[in-house]
Amino acid sequence: MSSGLSVNNIEVIYDHVILVLKGVSLDVPEGKIVALLGANGAGKSTTLKAISNLLSAERGDVTKGSIEYRGQRIDRSTPNDLVKRGVIQVMEGRHCFAHLTIEDNLLTGAYTRGISKAETKHELEKIYTYFPRLKVRCKSLSGYTSGGEQQMTAIGRAMMAKPSMILLDEPSMGLAPQIVEEIFEIVKDLNRREKVSFLLAEQNTMIALRYSDFGYILENGRVVMEGAAADLAGNEDVKEFYLGVASGERKSFRDMKFYRRRKRWLA
Repeated sequence: MSSGLSVNNIEVIYDHVILVLKGVSLDVPEGKIVALLGANGAGKSTTLKAISNLLSAERGDVTKGSIEYRGQRIDRSTPNDLVKRGVIQVMEGRHCFAHLTIEDNLLTGAYTRGISKAETKHELEKIYTYFPRLKVRCKSLSGYTSGGEQQMTAIGRAMMAKPSMILLDEPSMGLAPQIVEEIFEIVKDLNRREKVSFLLAEQNTMIALRYSDFGYILENGRVVMEGAAADLAGNEDVKEFYLGVASGERKSFRDMKFYRRRKRWLA
């Protein structure tokens, strides 16, 4: 199996003093969907920004470890270089150009490729086959579309850049369950048919594990658990902590057993 993305024991510090990631390692093999899970503030977005080299805008630095993509170091590359290599991040909060139409937003994704108008039109039509809802709304200003449509636009725009890997940050945030399901179905479809690898940072553990091949759970800037998605989804600890279910009596967050087990994870 091809190596794809490899994050090796990275440490991230903000403002030269605040340690956010503490030795995070993970792998995203070519053609797979990998979920990066954990509560708000666990370090998921920071991990994605470390990979895509967007930390400097927030006064953050990777101070230890290395990041490789297809066998080459990328932790000193510019975000622009990474886009050319096929690694593209879809930011949390979608970040569409509100004053542009959906179609114009999508077209900005092809800007770096320097392809002909005919090729661009062909690529656009292909995106519309995955996102038929966007075709219907293609002339609407993005700022006046729904959260789900903006998330689809953001993913579609990334696809227009012909990525081999997408770093997708909190795709379910603020969206109705039905729309979340629709977006994850599209992600699975893009993975299967276009061979795009995905690293998903997601708080919605249940749906992320359903659509992923493998998962990592972050807590306080460390990976505390990893495994095949199906194994994590069936793990009693994961059910109890992240899915809100446990076999037998449901335990409260103040249960001492919870804290003992949590301490063991973080040791």
